[in-house]
Amino acid sequence: MGKNLRQEFYQFLRRLAHKEGRYVIVVTHDPEVADTADLVLRMMDGVLTDA
Repeated sequence: MGKNLRQEFYQFLRRLAHKEGRYVIVVTHDPEVADTADLVLRMMDGVLTDA
């Protein structure tokens, strides 16, 4: 998936979630994808932390 299409897809998911009052959970190693999130949790040594 191209960079622009990927960004558009995640922005679409975000808008839809906001409109419908829902959550979308995405697990990624891609910092650009994480940048589109409202909340980012990171895992370090098997422990979840807030960003």
